[in-house]
Amino acid sequence: MGKRDYMSLALDLAKKALGRTSPNPLVGAVVVKEGEVIGTGYHHYAGGFHAEANVLSSIGEAAKGATMYVTLEPCSHYGKTPPCAKFIIESGIKKVVIAMKDPNPKVAGKGIKMLESAGIKTEVGLLKEEAVKLNEDYIKYMKTNTPFVILKNAMTLDGKIATKKGDSKWITGEGSREFVHRLRDRVDGILVGIGTVLADDPRLTTRLPEGGEDATRIVLDDELKIPLDAKLVTQKSSAPTIIATTEQADQAKKKKLKEAGVEVVEAGIKNKVDLKILLEELGKRELISLLVEGGSQINASFLETKLVDKLYYFIAPKIIGGREAIPVVAGRGVNKIEAGVVIEQLEVTKVDNDLLIIGYPKYK
Repeated sequence: MGKRDYMSLALDLAKKALGRTSPNPLVGAVVVKEGEVIGTGYHHYAGGFHAEANVLSSIGEAAKGATMYVTLEPCSHYGKTPPCAKFIIESGIKKVVIAMKDPNPKVAGKGIKMLESAGIKTEVGLLKEEAVKLNEDYIKYMKTNTPFVILKNAMTLDGKIATKKGDSKWITGEGSREFVHRLRDRVDGILVGIGTVLADDPRLTTRLPEGGEDATRIVLDDELKIPLDAKLVTQKSSAPTIIATTEQADQAKKKKLKEAGVEVVEAGIKNKVDLKILLEELGKRELISLLVEGGSQINASFLETKLVDKLYYFIAPKIIGGREAIPVVAGRGVNKIEAGVVIEQLEVTKVDNDLLIIGYPKYK
């Protein structure tokens, strides 16, 4: 095995905790001595020991003179756990290879400096691109204090998300629907519009064969139309439901929703929720990733305000036709093709009979 193999192993270890470390990053670590891997570790959950501490505690004295490969710069500050850089220095590790610096202002190069001041050699940048992609939500959150926004859609081959009568069950197959539940299991929040709630009365829970974690549910509801007996209000879940509305919404309805255990957030002083204000509010609650599962108007609102960071588009091999069938994106649209949103870094895969396109929007 070579250096890239060791770092690749560290990245794979980090992925084991997908959806469990927020608002902390995913981190994996591998310790190598005389060409042999003598220890591995990763950050299992928020509040638990970090990857470096986990691997060092497992190998003890054997760490002396070894090299550590870690996917993110070791922390240098006291949080819920002591600084990882301190653990490394005390362990006798002689060199640390780091995939990328930590964008957290509390770290941001301080961990590397702490190691180097103690005489430990450092190398930064090995498999950096892969490390950045692994923690893209954490990086966005650290830079903006707002969540990384993922737009998910399921559509037909002719770009429709429902028939002219509003029927949408089911456009994609079971494999794609399970994939979406795995996405839900990984993100901090799921957002829909009130139209989806009134039409489908969804639960927005995570349903996987092995279980899974529910994400916080967020509903855009300018006029508080959500029924008090909606599943999002009455269901039991470990995660809360947040209704995003405005100051002009009915105060008596707000009180009833709060009494039912729902959090009501005013995110706009006029008669429409301001998405930027809402994202700031979600950021204050340490939600670092948000899955948008809205309808065509919600899709348009997020795209027109340039708030989408990543897209998951499931395309079923079906054509339903009809000018009145609901398109995947509504809104104003553009006048010229060149003004459209370009999707870059495309990944195209098959999920059973459906196509899945993953990409990142590039705004004009």
